[in-house]
Amino acid sequence: MTTNVGNLDRVIRVLIGLALLAWALGIGIPRTEWSWVGWIGVIPIATALFGYCPLYSLLGVSSCPTQRA
Repeated sequence: MTTNVGNLDRVIRVLIGLALLAWALGIGIPRTEWSWVGWIGVIPIATALFGYCPLYSLLGVSSCPTQRA
């Protein structure tokens, strides 16, 4: 499993994931009947931590700069 998520992409994923989790937990955002959808925020956080996005792999995309020797 090679890294295909760059640093800026990781930061954005963590911020989006935290915002979604805050919505799920009702932190700073009023809870609604759809708040459970915020638990999807675990996915962008996990992909940021591992540096690997399976969807990027399927699409042949990478936001990680390649290192050339």
